Amino acid sequence: MAVSANRLELLQIADAVAREKVIDREIVLAAMADAIQKAARSRYGSETNIRADINSKTGEIRLQRLLEVVEKVEDYSTQIALELARDRNIEAKIGDFIADPLPPMDFGRIAAQSAKQVIVQKVREAERDRQFDEFKDRVGEIINGTVKRVEYGNVIVDLGRGEGIIRRDEMIPREAFRYGDRVRAYVYDVRREQRGPQIFLSRTHPQFMVKLFTMEVPEIYDGIIQIKSVARDPGSRAKIAVISNDSSIDPVGACVGMRGSRVQAVVGELQGEKIDIIPWSSDPAAFIVNALQPAEVAKVVLDEDAERIEVVVPDEQLSLAIGRRGQNVRLASQLTGWDIDIMTEAEESERRQKEFNERTNLFMDALDVDEMVGQVLASEGFAAVEEVAYVDLDEITSIDGFDEDTAQEIQTRAREYLEKIEAEMDAKRKELGVADELRQIDGITTQMMVALGEDGIKTIEDFAGCAADDLVGWSERKDGETKKFEGLFSKFDVSRAEAENMIVQARLSAGWITQDDLAAPAEEEVAEEAGQAE
Repeated sequence: MAVSANRLELLQIADAVAREKVIDREIVLAAMADAIQKAARSRYGSETNIRADINSKTGEIRLQRLLEVVEKVEDYSTQIALELARDRNIEAKIGDFIADPLPPMDFGRIAAQSAKQVIVQKVREAERDRQFDEFKDRVGEIINGTVKRVEYGNVIVDLGRGEGIIRRDEMIPREAFRYGDRVRAYVYDVRREQRGPQIFLSRTHPQFMVKLFTMEVPEIYDGIIQIKSVARDPGSRAKIAVISNDSSIDPVGACVGMRGSRVQAVVGELQGEKIDIIPWSSDPAAFIVNALQPAEVAKVVLDEDAERIEVVVPDEQLSLAIGRRGQNVRLASQLTGWDIDIMTEAEESERRQKEFNERTNLFMDALDVDEMVGQVLASEGFAAVEEVAYVDLDEITSIDGFDEDTAQEIQTRAREYLEKIEAEMDAKRKELGVADELRQIDGITTQMMVALGEDGIKTIEDFAGCAADDLVGWSERKDGETKKFEGLFSKFDVSRAEAENMIVQARLSAGWITQDDLAAPAEEEVAEEAGQAE
């Protein structure tokens, strides 16, 4: 057969390309067949349906023209009548294809060039698919490579069978690489793109440190010690929380190693980044105290709903707890997932005194009592007039110096004050045009109705269109810091669950949903649980 290479050379070329590009030999032969088909169409007509087959053992090339069997022929180059088709194959029917052998052909210069482009394109696509398939399963691993070039601060790394990129923001600050340097990095993403698979590497990712410790500490590799969380300020400082599943093994000591050998190996790879290894605890307060090391903590106050904690430290420990440019407290916050407010003992004392004075003044104004009585109520733990008005009378009479008549008088004044405030709020609510029907919702107070009216929510339908976030607010966490957004009911003591219940009541009253709609999800959960049990 007159082709540009004999059969043996054709197979040798396919084998060589397959080995060089590390792709399947059959893919190369299929690319060659496509190229031959394209070249044959340039000779026999682009509208002709041509199929080329290459025998993978002998290298023989066979060209065929495929003709579709039809009732009435409209295009003789691609179709054949049913009668003529049955002369060749008695079982032929409409829709089948008849293969018509074509004679061997010589490839002209243009046809050969075109065939070469097809082969190159197909092989390149196969190579890209192979690279993607190989590296997509390596996301989350540490990989070694050689610096190939540096472009605009981004480092291109030769990984052997592919190229990865360490972007400038994924490199440790003040770190510089040159051509030929060996580099170790964490594979955090692999994407299939037009120009081929993009392998994104990082040396600043928190998991890079986790993987380094896993390589250096056998107990972590074996699962005896777990790394619960990591926070990094790349190139400067990091905190890592560890816990041991074996009470006989100290997790911190195992990670530090003999004379610090293990942690120093990680520090060396991270360009001298200081690492605080902290024992993890299920108790948030204890964990946060550990996370703020080396600072000493005198007292902690947790707000679990807001995931916020106030930490009180001795005056001389404040700068150590905060760290340079807030680094220590920022890393501790990232590590624990809690917002941390740090204050000194003097600041806390000052704040408590301020709160005490505010409560004293509140009771003096609302109950029309002197300063001493106001201070006594505040010191006994009363924080609001409502508490004084509706607490059991015995709790007030149990206070030294308060007899039953005094306690009764104080409660009467508290209730009169609340009734006065209620009347003022109701008048304001009517002025804002807030409908009376909102009172039907359990938990809604007149003050809440005023807050709703000031935001333009005046009817059941308006309230039914609200989300829980609109009422109680929400928070967004970014770069280890949480930003809080206030809701309409943020100044009232309303939980998210209570807000959601109010919205459900409003939607029932507005006719947006029915009791059946509320029951359906519960029934589905029961059925799902029953299925899992079986």
